Amino acid sequence: MRIAARGGVNPRVCPPPCRSETMGRVLAIDYGRRRTGIAVSDPLQLIAGGLATVETRELERWLAEYCSREEVSTIVLGKPMQMDGTPSETWRFIEPLARRLQATYPDKEVTFYDERFTSVLAHRAMIDGGMKRQARRDKAAVDRIAATLILEDYLQFGK
Repeated sequence: MRIAARGGVNPRVCPPPCRSETMGRVLAIDYGRRRTGIAVSDPLQLIAGGLATVETRELERWLAEYCSREEVSTIVLGKPMQMDGTPSETWRFIEPLARRLQATYPDKEVTFYDERFTSVLAHRAMIDGGMKRQARRDKAAVDRIAATLILEDYLQFGK
């Protein structure tokens, strides 16, 4: 309860505005058979930013190193879907990955979020942002931006 006093808020009767415990970051993964885009939120889970693009064969090692340095509470995997709502061909790789991540990180939530159109939207964001044609050919940047789009949507609508 906040009680206004002369000159503002009386600190003796007002609880601190911030939580004492910090929230973990949310990590989003745009899985690809060759490369995987990764985005991460800030600790308050308000802002999404592209973090890295890693070779998919190195993904689990990369995640282990990152999770040992940073507090991550949730891992969001982009769920590849067809237009009719059925899983796409890549799903057969993502589902076992999700099971391995749940086994490796039992203290973290592992969840899915629809990733339809994220690559198209990533290309559009690159064009709208004024990137030159040569820079837009960088598939690692597209993957990183797609992961950021997945994370932004998850933070806004998916939690």
